[in-house]
Amino acid sequence: MKNRIVTCLAFLAVLMIASCKQATTFTVSGKLENPGSLKKVYLLVADSSQVNVVDSTEINGSNEFTFKHPAPYANLYKLRIAGNIYDLVAKNGDEITFKTDVANTNHDYEVSGSETSEKIKEFNKISNLYGGKNSKLSDEYTAKSAALGKESDSLLKVYMPQFQKNIADYSAEVLKFVNENKKSLAGFYAATSLDQYKYEQQMVAYADEIKDEFKDNPAVQTFLKQMAVIKPISVGHKAPGFTINSINGKQINLADYKGKYVMLDFWASWCGPCRQENPNVVKQYALYKDKGFNILGISLDTEKKDWDEAVKKDRLTWAHASDLQRFEGPTERLYHIEAIPSNFIIDPQGNIVAKNVTGADLEEFLKKTFK
Repeated sequence: MKNRIVTCLAFLAVLMIASCKQATTFTVSGKLENPGSLKKVYLLVADSSQVNVVDSTEINGSNEFTFKHPAPYANLYKLRIAGNIYDLVAKNGDEITFKTDVANTNHDYEVSGSETSEKIKEFNKISNLYGGKNSKLSDEYTAKSAALGKESDSLLKVYMPQFQKNIADYSAEVLKFVNENKKSLAGFYAATSLDQYKYEQQMVAYADEIKDEFKDNPAVQTFLKQMAVIKPISVGHKAPGFTINSINGKQINLADYKGKYVMLDFWASWCGPCRQENPNVVKQYALYKDKGFNILGISLDTEKKDWDEAVKKDRLTWAHASDLQRFEGPTERLYHIEAIPSNFIIDPQGNIVAKNVTGADLEEFLKKTFK
């Protein structure tokens, strides 16, 4: 009896050791069709800021390859095969199988052994669909511009709305995917493909929903920290108060606009996109200033002369102020301004109701607000 117990304990110990060994890596077993002269496959890992090659392996005579790599937490990995990228999410203990036809121009692939990798594949279908639509539009626009021998405003008026619709449709599909996969890293990686400026409100809300998930993943934790910083100045929150010097040397306090709609418009004389947007802002201000729309322009210039000249040249007739410290001014720091043009629309109760709306989006917002 004693010998049987010893034997059982020894057997269990072997199983535990084997289990520990298996848990120190994940495995990717791949099979390629039509690899041609391809010799190597590369494994890449994505962290919070970049993607790096972490391993490579030879393709054997049966057109197969294998990776064994440690992943102490679930993370995004990529296979680079003949210049094409295939996404996987892996963690220690996963045994993933992968198959693709290198000659397939759609870069279709099969993956199993990792539920999150299968979800990432679903997201990639969405991304590839709309990426293909925009590539087609781009090719058409380029060909027609080349035929004319120049870029054409009339062509832009035809193609730009189509580009914008594709981006809007893509973003709607991504938001739906994220909502359906909140507990999956696939949902997180899909969310990070969105325009953070345009969809900031949704991303802040998403961060709140996943704050207790993926605690060991650095990319997720970096995202959560970023959203925590942005949250106080996101749509739906009270606008932080400040005092700033006007272009005439007098002080302006945000509280001066209490009970009114005001747009804080961060810009600069040296900012090309800002100057391009100014005619639209001038137009909207003319339409809605008598209905209660105010603007406080906040310049990131350092030279008052350049700032003053731009205000006059662009015919910006609303109130203007500046810390004259580029991005390092106290007002810019308070509102976390990292790029311009940037704006915040604040309602009569002091709440941020819109952010970074320009062009047609600004026009539409004001139309709805002051109808």
